[in-house]
Amino acid sequence: MNQRVLHHERRGRDGAASPGGVTAGTTIRLTTAQALVRYLAAQRVASEDGRGTEPLFGGVFAIFGHGNVAGMGEALYQHRDELPTLRAHNEQAMAHSAIAYAKAHFRRRMMAVTTSIGPGATNLLTAAALAHVNRLPVLLLPGDIFVSRAPDPVLQQVEDFHDGGVSANDAFKPVSRYFDRIVHPAQLLNALPRALRVLTDAASCGPVTLALPQDVQAQAWDFPADFFAPRVVTFYSPAPRADEIDAAIERLQRAKRPLIVAGGGVLYGRATDALQRFAATHGIPVAETQAGKGSLAWDDPLNVGALGVTGSPAANALAHDADCVLAIGTRLQDFTTGSNTLFTQAEVIGINANAFDGLKHRAQVVEADALLALDALAARLQDWHADRAWTTRAHELAANWRDTVQTLTHAPQRESVLPYEGDVIGAVQRSSANSPANDIVVCAAGTLPAELHKLWRAGTPGAYHVEYGYSCMGYEIAGGLGAKLARPEREVIVMVGDGSYLMMNSEIATSVMLGAKLIIVVLDNRGYGCINRLQQACGGAPFNNLLEDCMQGPLGAPQIDFAAHARSLGAQAEHVANVAELEAALQRARAADRTYVISIDTDPARTTSDGGWWWEVAVPEVSTRASVRDARASYDERIAARGNPAGSAGSSGNESGNGNNNNGNE
Repeated sequence: MNQRVLHHERRGRDGAASPGGVTAGTTIRLTTAQALVRYLAAQRVASEDGRGTEPLFGGVFAIFGHGNVAGMGEALYQHRDELPTLRAHNEQAMAHSAIAYAKAHFRRRMMAVTTSIGPGATNLLTAAALAHVNRLPVLLLPGDIFVSRAPDPVLQQVEDFHDGGVSANDAFKPVSRYFDRIVHPAQLLNALPRALRVLTDAASCGPVTLALPQDVQAQAWDFPADFFAPRVVTFYSPAPRADEIDAAIERLQRAKRPLIVAGGGVLYGRATDALQRFAATHGIPVAETQAGKGSLAWDDPLNVGALGVTGSPAANALAHDADCVLAIGTRLQDFTTGSNTLFTQAEVIGINANAFDGLKHRAQVVEADALLALDALAARLQDWHADRAWTTRAHELAANWRDTVQTLTHAPQRESVLPYEGDVIGAVQRSSANSPANDIVVCAAGTLPAELHKLWRAGTPGAYHVEYGYSCMGYEIAGGLGAKLARPEREVIVMVGDGSYLMMNSEIATSVMLGAKLIIVVLDNRGYGCINRLQQACGGAPFNNLLEDCMQGPLGAPQIDFAAHARSLGAQAEHVANVAELEAALQRARAADRTYVISIDTDPARTTSDGGWWWEVAVPEVSTRASVRDARASYDERIAARGNPAGSAGSSGNESGNGNNNNGNE
């Protein structure tokens, strides 16, 4: 590759060579942007098969504008062979793709994203928040204003009336795990290693933002050549402290009815095998969060399924009766804990690389990597076992739930009744009968994550890719693209509602352009069915959610042809009338050479009634409507019961929403 850079031989007095084979004291004159890109391209990671190394950064998503096309654009062009540049169609979407790429690689590989200033930069904010909440690495490189302020204000500049040093990029500070504004090339010598440490640290992991003023991007400086020497990065995870392991063991050994809650940290810590051994040895049932689903094979006898508001009856019944909860790699958000009504009889042990998350729910914290902590516990517990009757009960509940899932996903279809999400999930899984473990399902917001959490059979780690920490509508298709780029050998199936599809679908065109084939199943319930049900569960009237309940002009609600739209973006597509047609279309999609979109009409009202748990959504204290007053009275009862652990809040193990099974995300 032709790299247009100037090499200056400025050796130190000893003439020693650096670790990368570069003579100490040698400098290279580069622009800030060129130095940044060259540094990223030099970072390596041990390959998954252990036989060598591969780039840490799989590439850079870029949409160019006046804040990055000259500086970053030229730098990326120079290094396009070793650090590919991928063009997208929406800044938020391309950041979602980059985040999904890291998630599919269990945080061991990642991508960067560069934008112009102004709307190009601020379009990244939602994705930054998503990465922050989900503890996923992504490097954000938004363009910024001129440090010189010579052309002040520059096009698209947001001016602060009280602080001349503020730009729109300061909005990234609360949604970044590390933020820096590079105002001189030399700052990269500190900023880039700091950024890399955050991106590869299990405790700190999340989005890093390096704001790049456009004049500084183009500014040249003599960088030390050894700064760009190829380097195999180290991933940082804390080892458990002896005193914290001692306290955890003491708490476990007095437990009779323990439950493991497996979160995303089990997958990111590559602790799935250790989890299986630990659970089997000690007879502990395992329930899975959204991020942790796939930690244990779906048919493992101790896998009791999804937990919480979108949980299985097996997991929730055991969680309610457990006397000790071992929460591994989870931040215990309200969907997992049933708004803190689910673990009412349990002491909690929080194993987490980040103590901030491990301390949730008044837990006894073990600040450690999941694998290291499980190994430390296993070495000390040895002959300890949960109460045998408890383990037997877990086996029975898990087996019963697997039978129920089989029944729900294979229900006979009636021509006069629209299918619901469970029917579609069953059809998708049946279509992969020859290689079910090879599929990756991708989803995000709405009812679908609730149904998938309960019903999807994840046979291998990574087969279940659902973004639910931020529950971000619009992640689905872009996330599917990122997962496919990370795992090109696997079939990636995106399941998305019509509402999310309409919010963000542009990366269908990107997937076609990159040859990254997706199978996209669009479930069209003609509006925001999930929130429509939640609205009514809170006593509200159906209003502004389903298209038929929205304000309309003389032409009425639009009749949207999703298949025609997808074809206009370069995909193959078809609309099907029922589940049988869906199964046939899925076979055509699997045989296709490009992204294939299938749309199907679904019932906006029906959900899986089995399982679920109460979720706190505040209901108005005052209303002229009796249904709202009734919902508020039910809400007050729940709140009072939560304040009294002996109360009945959620005790049936079959409740979701304010007395109603909404299985929603909002």
